[in-house]
Amino acid sequence: MRLKTTLAALIAAVAVPVLAQTATPGIDKREAYQQQRIDQGVQSGQLTQKEAARLDKGEARIETMEDKAKADGKVTVKERERLQNAQNVESRRIYREKHDRQHDLNHDGRMDRPVRRAKR
Repeated sequence: MRLKTTLAALIAAVAVPVLAQTATPGIDKREAYQQQRIDQGVQSGQLTQKEAARLDKGEARIETMEDKAKADGKVTVKERERLQNAQNVESRRIYREKHDRQHDLNHDGRMDRPVRRAKR
């Protein structure tokens, strides 16, 4: 019984620092927020399906970068900076796509065309 307790304490002592080094709560929180912005853009019609798919692909690329950074058991300062830079770039892309003149307000999967005025 004492051996099990000692072994459990030893495993916990080794596992806790490893988890602390690979934790990226700020990056995870921002990923979730950016995904929420994409979803909101689709619902409001500010993003077309094609734009949303492209932005989702960018988010997946950041998640892959994060997984690679965590693979060795520690996310270094340089890796964190790279991840934050990638998130900054993706955030600007989301903003640009949401504020361009391409819309899908009727949610039919096709870009809405601007209404043309009749020539006088």
